[in-house]
Amino acid sequence: QVQLVESGGGSVQVGGSLRLSCAASRRTSSNNAMGWFRQAPGKDREIVAAINWKGGNTYYQDSVKGRFTISRDNAKTYLQMNNLKPDDTAVYYCAVARGPETSTRADLYQYWGQGTQVTVAS
Repeated sequence: QVQLVESGGGSVQVGGSLRLSCAASRRTSSNNAMGWFRQAPGKDREIVAAINWKGGNTYYQDSVKGRFTISRDNAKTYLQMNNLKPDDTAVYYCAVARGPETSTRADLYQYWGQGTQVTVAS
């Protein structure tokens, strides 16, 4: 079993920045893609960004392109969020994929963090 520990959430004003961090308990996760999802109240969980096992291939949801940056260091992943908007308010989850390549499907991720709240005030 792999445990994921997230940190870095909080409350910011519109236009502010936050950096989310996620550390996996096992180094074997360094061979798997990792991703960040979010879920706002009353909405489905959605992919925000994903990165493959080598870190050379990334995916971003259209609404965050140019504002968010995903990166990784072995079994750790980070999400730098700039120019935050009220629509970015959600609980953000880190996840480890079943395989090495990026995926946008939540069912292809096998381990999940507990979630961290991000609130953007207008």
